[in-house]
Amino acid sequence: MDVRQEIQELRELIKYHNDRYYNQDDPEISDYEYDKLSQRLRKLEQEHPELDSPDSPTKDIGGKAKREAGVLVRHNVPMLSLQDVFNKEEVFSFVEKILSVRKDTVFIVERKIDGLSVALRYTDGKLTTGITRGDGVSYGEDVTDNIKVIKDVKHSLKDNVPYIEIRGEVYMKTEDFDEVNRKLEVAGKKLFANPRNCAAGTLRQLD
Repeated sequence: MDVRQEIQELRELIKYHNDRYYNQDDPEISDYEYDKLSQRLRKLEQEHPELDSPDSPTKDIGGKAKREAGVLVRHNVPMLSLQDVFNKEEVFSFVEKILSVRKDTVFIVERKIDGLSVALRYTDGKLTTGITRGDGVSYGEDVTDNIKVIKDVKHSLKDNVPYIEIRGEVYMKTEDFDEVNRKLEVAGKKLFANPRNCAAGTLRQLD
């Protein structure tokens, strides 16, 4: 198989798995397997810039806003994603790149919570809209009604702020995920693959 063909096949395969993960909330491969595919494609694209394509999944944020999932809401500011790294060398390279621009940069490291990215919009201190990342650039899905039933989401702020958008992750604790799957199994229904997909599927349901 030549390089051009391998790159094309990897792009199509990753797009397929992106759809399974982000849009259908039903992944077919593990995160590790997906990361290996992405790492291979990224490496080939870096080695062969002449084969660059704007349609490559390495340039995507992840999911697509689905109109059938509900009303689409336009992003005021792009809701971008983080770039994966797979080894210490890539981390060091990133740090060196930042420090070359600003030497007094302070880094903060925190745990990565694997959930569904959302933006909460408050007008005059009241929660008015909750949207998903969607395509990360133009549109997200309106999940306001479902967002409001999450107990940790504040319906109103202490201060009467004219407008503010707060971004974060909707995630599910392992023990809650196990309980949901236990009930699904008893009911003879399909189980969720992992807590992230369970949280995403629950948040995006219409009924």
